[in-house]
Amino acid sequence: MAELDDPVRDLRERIAAASRVCVLTGAGMSAESGIATFRDALTGLWSRFDPARLASEEGFRADPQLVWDWYAERREGVRQAQPNAGHRALGDFARRRPGVLTVVSQNVDDLHQRAGNADTVRLHGDILADRWLEPCRRGRACDPAAAGIDRPPRCAECGNLVRPGVVWFGEMLPPGAIEAAERAARAAEVMLVVGTSGAVWPAAGLAATARRGGARVAIVNPHASEIDGEAHVVLRGTAAQLLPRLFG
Repeated sequence: MAELDDPVRDLRERIAAASRVCVLTGAGMSAESGIATFRDALTGLWSRFDPARLASEEGFRADPQLVWDWYAERREGVRQAQPNAGHRALGDFARRRPGVLTVVSQNVDDLHQRAGNADTVRLHGDILADRWLEPCRRGRACDPAAAGIDRPPRCAECGNLVRPGVVWFGEMLPPGAIEAAERAARAAEVMLVVGTSGAVWPAAGLAATARRGGARVAIVNPHASEIDGEAHVVLRGTAAQLLPRLFG
């Protein structure tokens, strides 16, 4: 990786001097911790499973147990996974320089949080959280954790189903999430896009937002992405390889 030394050194110096840094992470970041990606042509989850059945409200309503059990298996994989060197580099940087770094993630796992970025902006929800499928008809703020042990659990009084707290196809992002991400991108002096294909919007637009705001934009990815053209520099490597060098 000697050919990367100069752009890596330049970016490292820019990060060290910046008062605002934004990092957008995608599935490639978690893949190095053993969590399957969605869109890889050969190994991604959507190459083996139908997203219409497993990642939509319609699919959940059609076969709640199938979807619940699939997410239960994925949840167990997340619990067993550990933050990799890339996650740890960002967490360590945040501890050393509080208030400088904003992490925005398309991932639904908690690896950034466990590594030290507790305030990560989560664009696509939290796979380890539960929420009700529908608003309570009685206006009660019942805790989904009290719903029982069925698969999926349901309210004993009204039958409302519990679902995973992730964003499914066709759903809105969590309230305030994209607004917080766009604020961080606009304010950034350096913007890194790490391990994402750049195919999912509105997250894919954050690099262009940062560049319009004057940020130095870098993409860290072993593969080409759909937004490479928005970057000032593209570093061909993984998060675990490069982020410790950039943020160490």
